[in-house]
Amino acid sequence: MSEHDMSDQRWSEMTIGQMATLACLLEVNAPKPGNVHRGADFADLGLNDFAASAVAIGPAFDLAGRSRIGRTILTAVRATRRFVDSNTNLGLVMLLAPLATVSVKELNPAGVGKCLADLDEEDAADVYQAIAIARPGGLGTVDQMDAAGPPPADLLAAMKLAEERDLVARQYGNGCEQVFAAVRFLTDPAIASLPLSDRIVHAYVQQMAAFPDSLIGRKCGAEDAKKSQLTASRVLDAGSPIDEEYFQELRNLDFWLRADGHRRNPGTSADIIGAAIFVALRQRKVALPLRSS
Repeated sequence: MSEHDMSDQRWSEMTIGQMATLACLLEVNAPKPGNVHRGADFADLGLNDFAASAVAIGPAFDLAGRSRIGRTILTAVRATRRFVDSNTNLGLVMLLAPLATVSVKELNPAGVGKCLADLDEEDAADVYQAIAIARPGGLGTVDQMDAAGPPPADLLAAMKLAEERDLVARQYGNGCEQVFAAVRFLTDPAIASLPLSDRIVHAYVQQMAAFPDSLIGRKCGAEDAKKSQLTASRVLDAGSPIDEEYFQELRNLDFWLRADGHRRNPGTSADIIGAAIFVALRQRKVALPLRSS
């Protein structure tokens, strides 16, 4: 059996839930600036919390094709809370749910958008309950369809109201366009020779440079969110991800992001990249075994 055939066999034996868990583990283990990874914990949140959360959500995503999107999100968040006391994955789970529901052939913005258009009042109730359980930080309050208020009849309308302050919410209105753009960052032939962990970090920096991180924006304000974008852009401007100048600017980005506790945690950028890894796994754009990626 050829190496290609062996990889195909491994993919065919992997469930959607296992792919969701693997995507979360690959994302959190990569040494992304400003985030928890295997070389850096936060004072109140560590790698083991994210690893436990990744394991927790697997069964919910194995049922994604037979459940509504809202129910998948709620089931995954409930399972996570049994393992950890903090919000480790609400944004990522909200992205993974529609991406896990569509077939591989429909795994594109049009297909995901069509799936999301089917959201109903039941989905809204489940998602709002999931938000209440996860208790994400930095949401603030708004006059209409506030996440802490009663669930709306139209979840997509609520997401549209939030899209300017929350990049995850924006994905519900555009069929996860930024996630699919991040898949292209991750699978860029120019970095294909790099280890997978390095490709994940580079895609993450590209995501940060493309959009001010909305979690930073909500917690620290628009000025800090814009600075995170500009500082990430300096990393890319310094050279390719094999140059010393690139790595020096990467260290500078990490230092600045961590200089205020973890209030400047680019959590939304990490969520987008985690979802992009999941798409790449489903589309078999990452080779197995992973040591050869």
